[in-house]
Amino acid sequence: MNEDSTAPRGTVKPLDGESAHLAIERHLRDLVASRPVGDRLPSTRTLVLEHAASPLTVQRALQRLVLEGLIETRPGAGSFVARRHSVHRADFGWQTTALGAARTGADAIGTAMANAGPGVIALHSGYPAEELLPTRLVRSALVRAARTNTAVERAPISGLPELRSWFAAELAPAGASVAAPPAADDVVITPGGQSALSSIFRALANPGDAIVMESPTYWGAMAAARQAGLRIVPIARGTTAPTAADLDDALGASGARLFYAQPHFANPTGALWSSSERSAITAVLHARGAYLIEDDWAHDFGIDADAAPLAADDADGHIVYVRSLTKSLSPAVRVAAVVARGPALARIQVDRTVDDLYVSGILQAAAVDVLTDPGWRSHLSRLRGSLRGRRDEMARQVRGQLGADALELVPRGGLNLWVRTNDGVDVAGLARRAAAEGVLFSPGGDWFPAEPTGSFFRLNYSRARPELFEPAVGILARLLA
Repeated sequence: MNEDSTAPRGTVKPLDGESAHLAIERHLRDLVASRPVGDRLPSTRTLVLEHAASPLTVQRALQRLVLEGLIETRPGAGSFVARRHSVHRADFGWQTTALGAARTGADAIGTAMANAGPGVIALHSGYPAEELLPTRLVRSALVRAARTNTAVERAPISGLPELRSWFAAELAPAGASVAAPPAADDVVITPGGQSALSSIFRALANPGDAIVMESPTYWGAMAAARQAGLRIVPIARGTTAPTAADLDDALGASGARLFYAQPHFANPTGALWSSSERSAITAVLHARGAYLIEDDWAHDFGIDADAAPLAADDADGHIVYVRSLTKSLSPAVRVAAVVARGPALARIQVDRTVDDLYVSGILQAAAVDVLTDPGWRSHLSRLRGSLRGRRDEMARQVRGQLGADALELVPRGGLNLWVRTNDGVDVAGLARRAAAEGVLFSPGGDWFPAEPTGSFFRLNYSRARPELFEPAVGILARLLA
């Protein structure tokens, strides 16, 4: 029997392919253009017979015009000419004059915030993987909090008293020799550390004022300062703190009264201030009548060292302290605290109230539940061991594949390695090529408030699985070669 004998009499053997698809699409466009809205179009069967095409080819053509809004389909009834929508080209040009120059552009948002698709090795993100979070404690706490009045009542503008007391006690634990320990009244709860920094910069400085920052430093702090209209004055730091002399010169020359820094496991370098450096910098702040904005972002991520915050023994209010729980509890628990004293605290509280009124009570209650659970301390102990293993494996791969001098420092805490490659390497271009091969990392340019002083990039070891470190660094080594 001939293979075409089963085809209906008067038809041609179906010919699938791009040519048939385009022919059907052209035919349908002509019909749509010549018929009124709502007119019924030929059925799929009719188009199959007319064009000697398969039903799948016809459906592809129909779907293309449906997506363009030319055809609408009605289940059980067929396809119809869709209502014409007039094309309107908006004129936003007037906004250019109305808005003026932007304080910050889209490039102010660091690459660390980019979403990683499936199959991508994420070495760029600042948020730990789920297995490093107290997931069970958080979920249980949220369920319990939802059953309390915090689910329906407005929280106090400064935050839940028990949460403020917890943050204060963390700064001055029982038995510590602190001259003037912080109290719960010195604490303001904020919706995350980024929000805290924005409020501090707005409350303690005016647009046009200078703020001194370490270089390199956290991209989000730079973005918040620029959004507040502040002028960033960078001072160099590497594997140690900025020198007291550099800080004194920067404060004196710029007139700045704010110094933003991360004394503990700085992001991105991982550096830790020594006791002598802490003392020298504090002396400059007192002499100059300036504030230190102490960002203790990695408080819960000590590996081989812990460091007491400078704010613990700050009786005169020179230090404004920020600590967030978002990375250590869950990205969904946007809860942080600002600890300050005197008029600075009052100004920060006003800014927070105007900006957000208050922080979600249910999130605060869940945070208290987790932090006061005996399992929290056990979690932190396990976390330290997990981070140590990840850090050491990443450092081993970097040194083995990128060179023994690629790391100036193996941090004693935190979540990142700060990698240096040969001078002149286009790190932004390297990042694009690596992303095309499924590896994301953060280029060094994101972290400098001025021109980068070398070819650097940041690798985060808390997100991707450790067994992926070797192939990921291998891709970087191949691209660099």
